[in-house]
Amino acid sequence: MADLSDVHRSPVTPGEDLRTIALHHISWGAILGGVFIALILQLILNLLGLGLGLTSVSATEGNNPDAGTISVGAGLWWVVSGIVAAAAGGYTAGRLSGKPVESTAGYHGLISWAVTTFVVIYLLTSALGGLVGGAFSTVTSALGGVGQAAGGAVQTAAQAAGPALPNLSNPFSDIEGKLRGASGGQDPAALRDQAVSALRDLLTGDPARQQAAKDKAADAVAKAQGIPPDQAKQQVQQYQDQYDKTVADAKEKAKRTAEMTRKAAAQGALYAALALLIGGAAAFFAGRAGAVNPTLTAPGMGTGAPARRV
Repeated sequence: MADLSDVHRSPVTPGEDLRTIALHHISWGAILGGVFIALILQLILNLLGLGLGLTSVSATEGNNPDAGTISVGAGLWWVVSGIVAAAAGGYTAGRLSGKPVESTAGYHGLISWAVTTFVVIYLLTSALGGLVGGAFSTVTSALGGVGQAAGGAVQTAAQAAGPALPNLSNPFSDIEGKLRGASGGQDPAALRDQAVSALRDLLTGDPARQQAAKDKAADAVAKAQGIPPDQAKQQVQQYQDQYDKTVADAKEKAKRTAEMTRKAAAQGALYAALALLIGGAAAFFAGRAGAVNPTLTAPGMGTGAPARRV
């Protein structure tokens, strides 16, 4: 009867087993070398992109690109520089691994990319990342000053062209300004304060007591401005309509802003995932390209014997 234990024995010699293990053994030194190359190259490329970006804006001229264009350009540059750095690091890791097997060299490149990505994420989310970001605070402040100056010029032009838009963050502020700016009454300061308080209670108070608050506000406005009660009631109704419209506009603007933020976050996450996948693929194939192809001398042959390539 045949020995069943022979079925599970390896058909190769122990020496061949050891050679297979050596060919596929991971080299952390090669991976770290690829990580350092990728990090330094990405830093150089990002600094180059920062320099080119700053040359496209000016604090004295008004023909600067808009913020959207700058953001898109910076994002594309970051993605491209990350892919180039990942490919360079992957090739370095695959080459330094000394593995003649392309798949093994490719996995060295892939692991190098993974470690590099982890280091970059750690730097961006740690205190060290804050220190690195602080180095560019001066540039950011300068660009912010340009934007504030442009915004101030636009606001000045808008005020010269016509009345200012309602204040969406505090819809009652414009109404209060109109009340305090009106003239009339025997004691303007005290009566205006009462009118402002009564109108605020009407607009922001309990809706169940709205009618009583409206009568009180109309009476206060009539005394503060020295106008008939009917005219004061019409004015109070106008203020209430203005307030309701401003609140509705603010809610609509908040919804649009939330929707735009949601879309931007979703697109950013998808693009970031795609960029990472492309970077990983670039590192893997670059690592395969870095696989070595050594020549070995067959056993028992002299130095002049023909070489056998692995």
